[in-house]
Amino acid sequence: MTGGTRPPVPATAAVAAFEPHALGLARRWRRMRKNELARQIGVTAAAASQYELGQARPSAAVLARMALALAMPVEFFAAGVPAPASPGHAHFRSLRATSQAERDQAEAFGEVAWRVIEVVSRHLRLPELRLPQLDLPEPVRPEDVRAVAAVARREFGLVDGPVPHAVRLLEAHGVIVLSLPDASERVDAFSHWYGQRPFVFLNPAKNDKARSRMDAAHELGHLLLHHDAEPGSQILEREATAFASEFLAPSPALADELPARLDFDRLHELKRRWGISLKALVYRGHDLGVYRDHTYRRGMSLLAQWGHPEPGDLGPREQPSLLGKAVELLGQQRVTTESLAAQAGLPAALARTVIDAASEHLPELRLATGGF
Repeated sequence: MTGGTRPPVPATAAVAAFEPHALGLARRWRRMRKNELARQIGVTAAAASQYELGQARPSAAVLARMALALAMPVEFFAAGVPAPASPGHAHFRSLRATSQAERDQAEAFGEVAWRVIEVVSRHLRLPELRLPQLDLPEPVRPEDVRAVAAVARREFGLVDGPVPHAVRLLEAHGVIVLSLPDASERVDAFSHWYGQRPFVFLNPAKNDKARSRMDAAHELGHLLLHHDAEPGSQILEREATAFASEFLAPSPALADELPARLDFDRLHELKRRWGISLKALVYRGHDLGVYRDHTYRRGMSLLAQWGHPEPGDLGPREQPSLLGKAVELLGQQRVTTESLAAQAGLPAALARTVIDAASEHLPELRLATGGF
């Protein structure tokens, strides 16, 4: 194992090894339209489209201008990395809240991350993918979703109590979890398969532990239940939310623990115990028949008055850590981030963005500088 980087690819070799898909990937990540790219590299819009479709190859000079315009090394376009095979579509939480360009950029970030994961996998054996095989009957009833969530808990080795750390549970079973970078801050949590691994992306702007746990479990629901389904359906979103709720807090246990009346002191205790929000607890209480309609409405009205974030902060969001720990271990073996970036054909700064997105960031202790 070495930390050496590959020598630069000669211009003629880069042209010969030009990978059209890499051009589309870089353009989507930079959120650049084809006509804007064509203007910056000095070719017609038709020529830029032909490069991306694999119908023509750029000259060495055009390839150099392309790399400059898209802030990628020439090696990125000649790394010989085809598009990762994907068995399904990305499941975005809300298609209406984001533009197609924003979703394309988020998916492109996932593929960039996949490149880094592929390189890391050459040096380290990452956790094996171990997800249960689950199927929902048609038509799907609420009790069916609860039943498969119970099966999933057993398959993950969970007992009747709370999930200790939802994000770590996914990582331990081979799912790659990352926080979305600032460039994708408008995109909610989503999941997608890249190559042979599923990836889950969480929005770090929601620095709320209960929300991060629910988002992770929601995306797990999509991965387990909606293998071939076309994303965007509100029915699928409701199924994934129902799965997440049941996965994090099984109905039999929760029904026994919920207070018979709207006792927020007790609900705060349950919020800390199960790691889910007060809103989720009130909703589940109504769904399980513990709270009548008027009690449910009163609870939701009070929570709306209290606003967001709701009372009873659980602390910072759950964060991924797998890739960060892997890169730290490689660093001890003198495999640098720069060498990983070179092997993936990426700028070192972009590789660091990926690694940072999959690393745990602990709160800093800040001391006052005056008054001592």
